[in-house]
Amino acid sequence: MTADTLQTGLSRRHFLSSTSVGAAALASLLNPQLFADTRAPHFTPKARRIIWLTQAGAPSQLELFDYKPGLVAQFDKDLPDSIRGEQRLTGMTAGQKRFPVAPSIYKFHQHGDSGMWLSELLPYTARFADEMCVIRSLHTEAINHDPAMTLLQTGHQIGGRPAFGSWVAYGLGSENADLPAFVAMISRPSGPTNAQPLHERMWSSGFLPSRHQGVRFSSGKDPVLFLSNPPGITTDRRRAMLDDVAALNRLKFAESQDPETQARIDQYEMAFRMQTAVPELADLSKEPASIFERYGPESKKPGTYAANCILARRLAERGVRFIQLYHRGWDQHGSLPSGIKSQCYDTDQPTAALLADLQERGLLDDTLVIWGGEFGRTVYSQGTLTADNYGRDHHPRCYSVWMAGAGVKRGHVHGETDDFSYNIVKDPVHIHDLNATALHLLGIDHTKLTYRVQGRDYRLTDVHGEVVQGILA
Repeated sequence: MTADTLQTGLSRRHFLSSTSVGAAALASLLNPQLFADTRAPHFTPKARRIIWLTQAGAPSQLELFDYKPGLVAQFDKDLPDSIRGEQRLTGMTAGQKRFPVAPSIYKFHQHGDSGMWLSELLPYTARFADEMCVIRSLHTEAINHDPAMTLLQTGHQIGGRPAFGSWVAYGLGSENADLPAFVAMISRPSGPTNAQPLHERMWSSGFLPSRHQGVRFSSGKDPVLFLSNPPGITTDRRRAMLDDVAALNRLKFAESQDPETQARIDQYEMAFRMQTAVPELADLSKEPASIFERYGPESKKPGTYAANCILARRLAERGVRFIQLYHRGWDQHGSLPSGIKSQCYDTDQPTAALLADLQERGLLDDTLVIWGGEFGRTVYSQGTLTADNYGRDHHPRCYSVWMAGAGVKRGHVHGETDDFSYNIVKDPVHIHDLNATALHLLGIDHTKLTYRVQGRDYRLTDVHGEVVQGILA
């Protein structure tokens, strides 16, 4: 078979123009939005995109957002049984003879017109206190990292469900035919730390069509692996190969009507278009010196959180719907004061720079930014407690995240925990509620964005979730 004929003898051009499948495929290339999987918005959205700054490993709310000055007087006293109750513990502290209270060694200050209390570890982020909505009452069922992160990302503790970004891609489609709707990036901490692994199911499309899979951008010569042409293959030759493979796949699709066959065609076409779009996107050399100065000393190092924040802004400018940054290394079971200080060095200035960049470019008004991890940390020390050193175990009962941008209250704190930041006493927010609210801001009714598989309609929030009206502007 030559590059221009099929086994039937039809020319490629004749095949594309004379069959319904070929005509549909050609139309989709000329107007990608015509055949996008758009099932939303269900109402006028506040946000066009989400940038989710995922702090993997569980940042301590006690050191960052949940100010508890009364704990100073409780130093090294046992956490009252009335506070801990019958709540389960991890295997890492269940055998401890004592649960001594460990106040944070870091100071808090009020910021902005809102007077929001934020840690001294976040001097750059604190400048945006009046833009932030801090939720202090988030909670989850999962007590270990992998199921907790999987629940946060997919609405279920067990792998196999679509990631949040895949649901968004499925529901809203893409605004840029040359880039995926969902992009994920991972940065490693600069200091020595316990960095929990992240698995590809965190940005998987699960049972949704595979074209909604998140595309991971990496540091290095090839931001997207295997995207570049192999040695000896020209762009024209790659184009001819793709045309022939697509024609065969369309014959197969006409025979089987398997949606994954069409998804394969779409993915090949997307990869071809990305060959031009991604190198330009990932090339930061034309960014002015002032940008690198704003994002901090790590911003010129590919793969750092700072460099990925710059890429996140560039992706937002180019119409990518869902941008997920993962920064690993927040799992501080020991030596927490030094460990969390290092993590804040990596993330504080770049996060604030991203907010400033979005704001100056008019993008913060229609971008929802979310910052947070998979659960919180215990008020009691794991291991030895001293005046200047301690660790904290996993704590799913309450923790803090913040949101900023499109549709959320500014300079607002939602929810309240007890004096030990151990239990929620006001306005609890579950992971499903957080996800339902984020979808709501995109104009999506979380109960209506469903996909039928194995005889059941599934959704990101499963059968749970309520929009948190108290944080909406």
